[in-house]
Amino acid sequence: MKFGARNQIVGTVTAIKRGNVMGQVTLEVKGPIEMSSVMTVDSIDELKLKKGDKARVIVKAIHVLLATE
Repeated sequence: MKFGARNQIVGTVTAIKRGNVMGQVTLEVKGPIEMSSVMTVDSIDELKLKKGDKARVIVKAIHVLLATE
């Protein structure tokens, strides 16, 4: 998978908070540092994210996106 965003960091999902429509996924990345992304619950489900999964934090301008491989 290729992205135009150059700022990519691999981390481990440490928490997922779910609301009715939106959710927050927190990852621990090297440091240890925590980063979070807010996305729809549908996106969390489509990525099949769960605690302990590896995911890539992709930072482009003001957006923080997550991707799995």
